Order: sequence, then C-alpha cells, then structure tokens
Amino acid sequence: MTKPPTLSDLSTAAIATTTATGLLPRLRSGQLSAQACAQASLARIAARDADVHAWAYLDPEQVMARAGELDDARAAGLVGALHGLPIGLKDVLLTCDMPTQYNSPLYRGFNAGVDAACVSLLRSAGALLLGKTDTVEFGATGRVARTANPLRLKHTPGGSSSGSAAAVADFHVPLAIGTQTGGSIVRPASFCGIYGMKPTWNLVSREGARMFSASLDTIGWFARSAADLALLLDVFEPEPVSGATALPINSARIAACRSPAWPQAEAATRDAFELAIEAIRAEGGTVVELELPAGFARLGELHDVIMRSEGRSAFLAEYRLHGKALHESFRGQVENAAGHTRAQLLEAYDVAARCRAEFDAIADDFDAVLTPSTTGEAPIGLAATGSFAFNAIWSVLHAPCINVPGFLGPGGLPVGLTLAGPRFADRRVLRAAAALGPLFERAQTNRAAAN
Repeated sequence: MTKPPTLSDLSTAAIATTTATGLLPRLRSGQLSAQACAQASLARIAARDADVHAWAYLDPEQVMARAGELDDARAAGLVGALHGLPIGLKDVLLTCDMPTQYNSPLYRGFNAGVDAACVSLLRSAGALLLGKTDTVEFGATGRVARTANPLRLKHTPGGSSSGSAAAVADFHVPLAIGTQTGGSIVRPASFCGIYGMKPTWNLVSREGARMFSASLDTIGWFARSAADLALLLDVFEPEPVSGATALPINSARIAACRSPAWPQAEAATRDAFELAIEAIRAEGGTVVELELPAGFARLGELHDVIMRSEGRSAFLAEYRLHGKALHESFRGQVENAAGHTRAQLLEAYDVAARCRAEFDAIADDFDAVLTPSTTGEAPIGLAATGSFAFNAIWSVLHAPCINVPGFLGPGGLPVGLTLAGPRFADRRVLRAAAALGPLFERAQTNRAAAN
C-alpha cells in the first residue's frame, strides 16, 4: 500500500494553499520545516504580488534566516503554539526588525526598534512574521493601499487592512493581522472571500499600534477557516481556553438583524442574508428576527462623531510637526472640518455606553447575531475601499464580529455575512462561525446547481 504524501513531499504551492490548522501539527512535529513553509509563502508572493501588491515590506533573506532559527529551536525541543506559521502584519504595528511606515511619506523607512504588544505575543508563540502588509494611510484615511482584490484585480480588496486580507485570500500567508476602527477587518474579509475576526474591543492590547480612535480601534485577524481564527484567539485571549464543543446547527439559536443600515443593502447582500436564514432553518436551527431598539438607529452617526473627534488628537502631533506635508484628510480631522462639538462627543460616548449594555443583554439569548458584512460585492476601482455602513454599529458597540464567507453575488464575487455577539462572547461567536461557514458554502453550491 502506497504511503500518502506528507506536506514535506508536496509542492510549495500545496503548502501555500494549506490552512494554518493543516500546517501547524506538521510544523510542530518537525514533519514540515519552517524553512519549507517560508519558501512556499515567498514563492507564492514572487509569483503574484506584482499584481496584488499586498506587501509594503518584505525581506526574503530575513524571512529565511528567521525560519532557520525556528527550525533550530524545534530541534532543541523549543516549540511554540504557532511554531513556524507564516503571518502577515498590517503596517501600522511596530516591529523591532522591520520598518513601520503607515503608508505615509512622513514615516518612510521609520523603525522604532520595538515590537507592538500583539507582535511580541506572536513572536513568543513561535510565529514566522513574514513582513508588513499594505494599508490605507495610518489605518485611517488619506492614501489608499496599492493592493488589488486578488479575486479580480480591478476591484478593491476593501480597507484599511487591504494587504492583510489580500495576502490571506491569495495564499501568501495562512494568517494575517489587521485593525478595525469602522469596518477595516470585516469589509475586506467579505470582499476577498475569507474569514475575518474583529474581537471584543481591547481584548487584544493595542500598545504599539498606530492610534486613530482610542475608543474604537481594535486589533483583529484574517484566516481561511474558523479553526484558523481560533489559533490566534488562543494566543491573544488572556482567559484560559475552555473545552467548548461544536455547535450543532439543529440546536443553534440565531438572531437575524438587518440593522439600521439595511436600506443600503444591494441585491447581493439581501439575497445572501435570506439564503443564510433559509439554510439555518432547513437544518433545524432557530432564527429569530431581531429589530434593534430605536436608539440604535443613531449609532452610525455617533460612530462618526467619536471617530473623527478622537482623530483630532491622534494626528495633532503630525499636524504641528509637518503642516501641509500631512495629507489633507488628516489636516481636516485636526481642524475639525466636520464641526463636531465637545457636547456632541460627550453625548455620543453616553449613548454608546448605554447601547453596549443593552445590546449585551439582547444578544446574550443567542448563539450569535447574523447581520450583513457589506453593502454588496467589492466595487470596481482601487481609489476607494467601499462603504463600512454595516460595520460601524458593531464597532461602536465593541461587539466581537466575524465575517463568514460562503456566498457569491451576481457578479461572481464573494458576499460575506457577519456573526456578532455580546462583549467578550468571542468564543461563542467563533463556535457559531465554525458551524455556519460550511453551511453557507453548501447553500451557495446548492443554489448554483439548481440554477
């Protein structure tokens, strides 16, 4: 009987397209070397990144040297939780051995010589930090990333975590770190057809991450499966991992929340939302229509007040140091072009705080809240990254959110849906994503076959 091939017997392309959970046991056991894994990522990047432009900084020699160190550590019996897994880092996170340039000419070649807290955690877990992925300037506004959607190069990948989403979707790396203030993880994950997790606000330390909005900025990550998302949650979550079992769909209790942004939904999102509800119910799950209380209708507007007001202080130093050399978008933030008052900001803080507690109580009765991720498919053009109308409410609520892929719009591009939950119910939401992701894929396949 022929022995089945191991990953070490396969091509670099096969390694690059394997999920993180598929790679990790082989990396930890020594069946696959970190150097082989690094070579697979670098080969894929060499073949594709001239078109995709996911990377802002990449040093192949440095990558291979670090992979060699990890292989030596493995030989010495030192194996971390993420041993040898290639991971991309959004270029708004400080790294001691790579520049952090924020897609800003003001920081070209800048290296603070220290790691952000999340980067330190990844290093200590044995991850192979491959390089820095492109981003909208400062992870905020201003210059967009050069990154294209790998599924269709003339379309946006979303932003601001553009390069991180594209790198995972195009098999450059199995995992990548991003940040979200409005919709910068969920939206690009939907547009690129992958999983994206924005955890509960402040679950992951933001020390060493470029600040835009202190009460909204959240570090999250991208992957090609829910199980891969869990690998990073296990590293970042301070609470011990519980022995939670899988969620049977026939016992799932899901709230279907169209949210106040529903009038902006295009046909692709409306169809995906209804198909998801049908699929859950067909498997015996319970879906309850959820209409949020009237006060929640203002959360999109209040998100804008908070984000822009906090952006004034975030970019004040660059404004005073660099003047007109700072992009006009940030000058407008500091100069309060939107005209928001301190009284409006205080009201926004107070209403948001009340709504957070109210939503926690509402959502606690469900395994997850199902809601749209985007208005529709990824728009054509790279000059803008798409609307985050469906994301702002959950960002201001500090809720854990996961984009779950599976559906396609009429143009053949992905349309994801979000699962959300109460604050710090991250593992509950992830459990629901693991159950519903395959269901969504089957529902899309069955619809395509029927047509």
